[in-house]
Amino acid sequence: MRITIMGAGSWGTALAKLLADNQHKVLLYDRAQNTIDEINTQHSNLTKLPNSFLPETVKATTDLVEAVSFSDIIVISVPTKVIRGVLGEIAQVIKTPKLIVNTSKGLEPETHKRVSEVTNEEIPENLLKGFVALTGPSHAEEVIIGLPTLVCSASENIEDAKLIQTLFSNTSYFRVYTLTDLAGAELGGALKNIYAIASGMLDGIGYGDNARAALIARALVEMRKLAIALGAQEETLYGLTGLGDLVVTTSSRHSRNFQAGVKLTQGKNLNETINSIPMVVEGFRTTLAAYEAARELQIETPIIDAVYNVIYLRQEVQTVVKELMMRSLKDEFIPFKMTKEN
Repeated sequence: MRITIMGAGSWGTALAKLLADNQHKVLLYDRAQNTIDEINTQHSNLTKLPNSFLPETVKATTDLVEAVSFSDIIVISVPTKVIRGVLGEIAQVIKTPKLIVNTSKGLEPETHKRVSEVTNEEIPENLLKGFVALTGPSHAEEVIIGLPTLVCSASENIEDAKLIQTLFSNTSYFRVYTLTDLAGAELGGALKNIYAIASGMLDGIGYGDNARAALIARALVEMRKLAIALGAQEETLYGLTGLGDLVVTTSSRHSRNFQAGVKLTQGKNLNETINSIPMVVEGFRTTLAAYEAARELQIETPIIDAVYNVIYLRQEVQTVVKELMMRSLKDEFIPFKMTKEN
């Protein structure tokens, strides 16, 4: 099958390799001419992803019309902050209905909307065949070299989810489950980036495994509260797209959000940190969106608040950790209900 991937960054490149391994013809779209030239002439994208040696069935283009017309399946692999713009450009040239597969993990800062909601607003209904989120604990650096990875194909339409499951699954190294809780899958993938920044902060100030384990456990409680309030099903948050993605992102130096958290403890401000990491740190904007959403919903989110205070109010990491430790003592397992308490 022919598949278009919008965005030749690290994840778009890794997925192109995967799909080519699955005998599909892949066309990568990117605005950077040097990236396109490297892919087409050298069959690699080493500036974006180490070890990214690609089969010759992977082609690349800067021509948007060519990319959109190449396939009825368009994989979106660009930063969340530009997705609305990219979808708007696609809408200008689209001629036939497309199935949109999103792999980006974030919320739109200005609206707090998920990518599926943005897609519904930007692509005309008669030209949107369906929407799938391909998400879960997955580092491009591991997928590109064939290390085992498990993710979910999430869609409100189970047939769309199954189609993407079939196209992307590779029995050697890439297993895909289906999921119909689209909201839960999108929210888990977005919110975990905030906690990865927090984990990097703890690492940066020299804290150990005890602190990270506590962070992951309490982050899951907090993520559950906010995600359910925003439309997720609770069980989804204990699966690959919730707990799974949370664990891998808070525990690995492959994570750019983790790296950003470390850099924030080294005296760098937000702009310096952004400029020092070659890839987009989705967690910065998601922190702002989640912080504002929690305030609107009147949900207590102490970890999100702490990350927000470091990033946007320039508080010291040690200060916000001390404030978290000084919170009032309580039982660990408060019966779940949508209140401010937890």
